[in-house]
Formats: sequence, structure tokens, C-alpha cells
Amino acid sequence: MSLPCGFLLFQVSIWELVVRANPVSQVILVLLLLFSIVSWAIIFAKWNVFRSARMANAQFLRAFRKANGLEAVALAVEQFRASPLSSVFDFGYSEVERQLKSKGTLSNRLALERSLQLGISEQLTKLERNMNWLATAATVSPFVGLFGTVWGIIGAFQALSLAGSASLRVVAPGIAEALVATGMGLAAAIPAAVFYNHFGHVIREFGARMDDFSLEFMNLAERTYED
Repeated sequence: MSLPCGFLLFQVSIWELVVRANPVSQVILVLLLLFSIVSWAIIFAKWNVFRSARMANAQFLRAFRKANGLEAVALAVEQFRASPLSSVFDFGYSEVERQLKSKGTLSNRLALERSLQLGISEQLTKLERNMNWLATAATVSPFVGLFGTVWGIIGAFQALSLAGSASLRVVAPGIAEALVATGMGLAAAIPAAVFYNHFGHVIREFGARMDDFSLEFMNLAERTYED
């Protein structure tokens, strides 16, 4: 299937504009391209991590709720390492073991709650990794593109003054080159902003799920070990 001639000409004209751009504009375009590439790499990586974590959470919860006690879960937890809940469980179970070894019973509920919260905090930190890059790309890219546009327009008007005529043929290429930077800035910023907001919602869901799990863990631990 062949592409329309108009589309091919449009592609060639955009590429020609980039090639003919002044060095400053080219550096800005390369910078925006890097922003876009890194953002998309983070987006795909996060998407895969969150999908795996969600599936592993569901599997771990089924195993946890079917288990007769925390010891049974501890024996099987290695199967669910992709699940953030499994790491929260490790923090809680380690505290339970410490209390059982020292006093023979689960006597300090507050210490257990703090251990679970530490596990939740650690997992949220891992889930939020590289999110600051998406926020930066979404915020900075439009301004970088705008700077490239302003710089290009300044060059276009300088060319107009040197030409000594107000012909559209003289000023149009420079303005077109300038607008390419705006388009690149938006192309880098929009996906970063959309997925930053989407992933932020997903991370909040994970946080709520871990909070709920900590309550389930506390209930099972108290039924099993408290006097």
C-alpha cells in the first residue's frame, strides 16, 4: 500500500526544515527528541511493571486468603516477588517473628503497624521511580519548544530585514522552521503529561490496596498469635 504523494511531500518538507534550521534550533530539536524517547521508554517500562504487579497482587492475595497462617504464606511468598504486597508481607512477618522470639506472643501492635507502613512506603517509592522525569518532560518540553520557536522567528525577521522586502517567500521558511520546535515540544509534553497522570492514579490504587492488605495482615496475625 503506497502513501499519498502529499503525505510524502509533507514529510520531506518537515525534514528539510529541520536540516536547514540554524544550529541553535537543531540543538533544541535534538533535545526535544531525547525528551520524547526517554519519556516513551519510561512509559513502556512502567506499563509493564504495573501490569505485572497487578497480576502478581491478585495471585498473592488469593494465596494469602487461602493460607492457614502466616507461616504458610512465608513459605510460598518467593513465588510472588513481582507483587508489592509480598514485600509488605515480608516487613510485617519479620516483625512478627521478632516479637515471637523475644516474648513468645504478638505483644506490640504498634510496632507491627509501623513495620507494615515502612513496607508500604518502600514499595510506593519503587513504584514512583522515574515519575519525576515524566513530570519534568511534561512541564519543560513546551517551554523548550517555545524557546526554539522564538529563536526561529527572530532569525526569520532578521532574514526579512536583510532581504529588504516583505515577501512571504523570504519569511515563510524561517517561521515554518520555528513552528517545528513548537510541534516537537508538544509531541514530547503531551504523552508525558497524560501518562504521568494515569500512572499517578495507578500508584494511588496500589497504595490503597497495600493499606487494605496491612489490615488483613494485622487481623490474621492477631487471630493467630495474640493471647
